[in-house]
Amino acid sequence: MILVTLGTQDKAFTRLLQDIDKAIIDGTIKEKVIVQAGYSIGKYQSDNMEMFDLIDREEFNKLVNDCSLLITHGGVGSILTGLKANKKVIATPRLAKYKEHINDHQVQIVNEFSKKGYILAYNEGDDLSEIIKKAKKFKPEKYVSNTDNLIKIIKDFIDNN
Repeated sequence: MILVTLGTQDKAFTRLLQDIDKAIIDGTIKEKVIVQAGYSIGKYQSDNMEMFDLIDREEFNKLVNDCSLLITHGGVGSILTGLKANKKVIATPRLAKYKEHINDHQVQIVNEFSKKGYILAYNEGDDLSEIIKKAKKFKPEKYVSNTDNLIKIIKDFIDNN
């Protein structure tokens, strides 16, 4: 199963859903596709995908753990959820010019995670079918959170001052 998550942004992101629909129709995607569509629910219809708006964290984590591939918007939380579950992730940034977000910060987020080898980036102009094919052989770098190190630095600073 492929899980698509569009996050909780209060703007629709139908552009990604259209591209996924095309990949299903052309036979690139043969697995079941489940979409957490959030605000996009009702703004895009497809008989090829199972869509819902939002679910609780426990159900969402179960879907993430069960998926073979996570396709997501460029939100840090969504990307990290996939990485922490050791999933292959394809991320695509929401773009301001399509009114999918207020600015283009997700472009930098997606490209930075991609440069480090954690995810595959799907940027405007790319061919989603080719990226999905690439994902089958993609071996992501192991994501290591720096949170524990930052906490230690802060704690040491507090203890020593």
